[in-house]
Amino acid sequence: MAAPLEVIVTSDSGSQLWNSTVFDLHSGSSLLSYRGGNSSGRTLCLLRGEFLLSAQLGKNFINLWEIQRKDQLQQKIVCPGVVTCLTSSPDGLFLAAGVAEVIYLWEVCTGKLLSVLSRHYQDVTCMRFTDDSSHFISGGKDNLALVWSLCSVIQLDSNHTPDPRHVLSRHSLPITDLHCGLMGAQARVATSSLDQTVKVWELSSGELLLSVLFDVEIMSVTFDPCEYFLFCGGSDGNIFQVSLCSQSLSLDKSFQSDNDGNQVFKGHRNMVTCLSVSLDGTFLASGSHDETVRLWDIQSKQSVRCLAHKAPANMFLPDSRPAVPLPRFSRHLHASEGDGSESGDVCVRIGLYTQEEEDTYLQKADRLNTLMNAVTDKSVFGDGENTKVRVAELEEEVQTLKKINKDLYDFSSQLLTKPT
Repeated sequence: MAAPLEVIVTSDSGSQLWNSTVFDLHSGSSLLSYRGGNSSGRTLCLLRGEFLLSAQLGKNFINLWEIQRKDQLQQKIVCPGVVTCLTSSPDGLFLAAGVAEVIYLWEVCTGKLLSVLSRHYQDVTCMRFTDDSSHFISGGKDNLALVWSLCSVIQLDSNHTPDPRHVLSRHSLPITDLHCGLMGAQARVATSSLDQTVKVWELSSGELLLSVLFDVEIMSVTFDPCEYFLFCGGSDGNIFQVSLCSQSLSLDKSFQSDNDGNQVFKGHRNMVTCLSVSLDGTFLASGSHDETVRLWDIQSKQSVRCLAHKAPANMFLPDSRPAVPLPRFSRHLHASEGDGSESGDVCVRIGLYTQEEEDTYLQKADRLNTLMNAVTDKSVFGDGENTKVRVAELEEEVQTLKKINKDLYDFSSQLLTKPT
């Protein structure tokens, strides 16, 4: 088996040759390309590592390609309207799309539309799942970011209207992008806005942790894998690096370049619309309306490569096909004849018991401490013969304590029954 290869996947809204292209992160060479249509922003996503999806610009369908299939025309998933944002859950079970101000959630294995969420007042601009697929967050032009618990959204009761777990409402202008960190429901979420701020939130409580004010509108945002830094793409083409480990960090701050980790990447000539950091935290990839994708060395703040869509080398695996083909996706919440759905289907959903609140940090710390103590005890007492000796000693001590307890009981009984 070949060694894992970290790659960059890009999409293009104006190219006549390629819709999406896969690049080698380290060499910059083009490995794969997928043709057909043009992608809308905030819609490029991978599904189960086997399919690549992106919404067609200005049209009511999603383009779909098999990742390892050569010379293919894109398949199409017809949607109820023009898709403004698209995301898939990391476990590959669910697909969520924003259509105007409405969110549509599908079950991938059956293609069934599970839920239609209408809690935004204007167009949904961006969505992200948590890394454990338990929650997803949506941001919109109504200045709101909504945190949704997946298990509450997909319950079978059609009369129940799901409510978001939290409403993040501190922005004063439309939200342009959001990024969700690691640790599932305990993650931190960053949102960027046209109000020239980036805000960091605690997902579990919905509390605001940090608000950073810039001199320009912020169009994109991301964390590095360790969440030491926040990267923000500006409408002027600059990328701002904000240190999250500064000792002088307060709830509200204005960005200023300094030697404490707050730096500026300069190179793009137009707004920066998307950002992503490599798994080892050494490279930053950025896409811009200046029609370039740049790769930056984070340590030196220098642009090391500019990527262009062009004909790729042949890196396809000819015998590789998706393990399970995708079904037809329904456009209606309830099955109908038009969808070709059969009656009598058995549908399994997440049980109510999974909706319990997540453990707090203190509870997790206590559980970790217990585990560490158990490991320490094992290292102290050892295994094998040492453990047997220790068990024998403890058993002997238990017998001694039982004898003492019996003697005390007999003595007490004699005192109580002794005639006065």
